[in-house]
Order: sequence, then C-alpha cells, then structure tokens
Amino acid sequence: MRPIRLALPAMALLLCALAVPAAEAAPTASGDWTAAPASGGGTRPSSDGRPYFYLEGPPGTVLQDTLSLSNPSDAPLTVKLRGAAAYNATNGDFAVRRTPDPWIALAAPEVRIPPRTRADVPFAVTVPSGAQPGDHPAALMADVGGRDVGVRLQLRVSGPTLSALTVESVRVDKAHGLIRYALVNRGNTALTPRLALRADGVFGRALDRPARALPVELLPGQRVELSEPWPQPPALDRVSVHLDVTADGGAHAAAGASATFVPWGAVAGAALVVLGGAATALRLVRRRRRRPGEPVEMLAAERELAQTGALQ
Repeated sequence: MRPIRLALPAMALLLCALAVPAAEAAPTASGDWTAAPASGGGTRPSSDGRPYFYLEGPPGTVLQDTLSLSNPSDAPLTVKLRGAAAYNATNGDFAVRRTPDPWIALAAPEVRIPPRTRADVPFAVTVPSGAQPGDHPAALMADVGGRDVGVRLQLRVSGPTLSALTVESVRVDKAHGLIRYALVNRGNTALTPRLALRADGVFGRALDRPARALPVELLPGQRVELSEPWPQPPALDRVSVHLDVTADGGAHAAAGASATFVPWGAVAGAALVVLGGAATALRLVRRRRRRPGEPVEMLAAERELAQTGALQ
C-alpha cells in the first residue's frame, strides 16, 4: 500500500475535486503519455473533458465508463491496467491498495498502444447487491515500466448518506511546537474538514485561528493523524486547547487538551540564586553565634580557635 499520483488532463490539473493532489502523467523512456477519463462518459457526462471518473448507482447495478490512454511518442507503449480501492494514508494522503478491486473489471489488463495513437479501454464497476450506501473511492491504475499513475474514480452507491466525524488524541507537543490530533470519518461520505483552533490561558487567549479547510480528503471509515504548528506558545501559562472541526453535510466535532508552560531554565537559575543566598546567610548566623554570658570580643578568638580545631 502506498500513496499514488493522480494523472489528469493538462487543462484539468487545477480542477481536481475534493483536495486530491493533481499531477501530470508520468513520463516514460519513449516520451510523455497520458491517462484520463474519455469524454462524454460516466454518470455525469461532459464533452469538455473530466478530471476524474464519477459513477453512481444502486446496489446490484453495473456501471460502465471508458479510460483513454494516449501515446504521442514515436515508439509503441505497453500499459498494464488495474482498478484499486482507495484509502487514507496515516498522514491523510490519498492512497490505493496494491491488490485489484474486485468491483472493477477492465476490458483488458494490458494494452499495447502504437506510436502517436490513443487507445480507449472500457471498464465496468459491478456494485454488489449488499453494498453499503455512500462513497467508495477508488482509482484506475496505469503502469508503464513499473511506474504507476492513477486516475481517480469517485463511486457512490445510492441510498441514505451520513456525514459524521470525530476529533481524537489531542495533545500539545511542546518539544516540536505542534498541536497533534486525529480525525476519524464516522460516516459514509468523503469529507473535506475545516478546522478552527484556539487556546485559552490564565493570562488570556494564547492562540486564535479561524476556520480553514484542511489539505486532506477524509474518506469513509478512515483515520488520519494531523498537526498544527504552534511555534510561539506562552512562556509561562496554563492553557486549554480547543479544536472545532466541521464538514459539509452537517458534520461537526470538537475536542481539546491542556498543557502547562513553565520556563524551567529561568526557574532553575532562580532556585540556585535562592539556595546560594540561604547558604550564605546560614554561614553568617553560625559565625555570629556565641554562648550566653560571653563578651562579644570573644568571637574573634573563638573563630581563630575553630579554624585550628581547638574549639570543642
């Protein structure tokens, strides 16, 4: 399992939906090649080109579309094809399984494309009769010479949908200047979460960041571990950190954590000064102590005897 790069048509690189990073088709030894959805297909056909596949249907149906492969070079090109289910890597990256997705069947697992030629490869997605409603993200993978390039497939099984998430494992990582947390998609739709962050301390608000979209697409059932930088926390304070996360469809979750900031270097230095002063005062008190009835003039003689060990 590993993150993938998504191959999109040149004009659609900036149009890739749901925060999936766009990338050009991988170059090969014989020249550049591209993999993209054929125009005019899918559940939502478009004659202007599509940045990804979108298919939707109820359980038990068969959905069809076409992958377009282009070889503009002067040499033939052999492309291996497979469909793969998608998931979130731990850091939130869009990734695909190494094993083929049993729902996806391509017309051919391998295609040889002559020079300066385009090949259209039909494929079908068979939605099992017991499939759960909601999003089932996947990708069509094209492999040339051991290098994979993927084209995103957004598959939605018709039925009730639920947008829900939770925020977990919030903690302040003071050593690295980070606020760490985890997001879990508890629903059946892909989410683009928005995070608002604040920190309240004894001496007032220490951090206040308005809601912003996170650079991650949270797939159904997935957990990702994220962090927010906090390079300048308070030097001395007890703070409560609060995270508020929302997403389309009414998803909302909140969580928090506490942390104490103490300038231990300054505290240790002050403690040494205090201890040093106390030790000096104690020595002075001992030197000035005398027995009842002895004149003050005896103190000098007593000190001299003590230094020679003669004082009992």
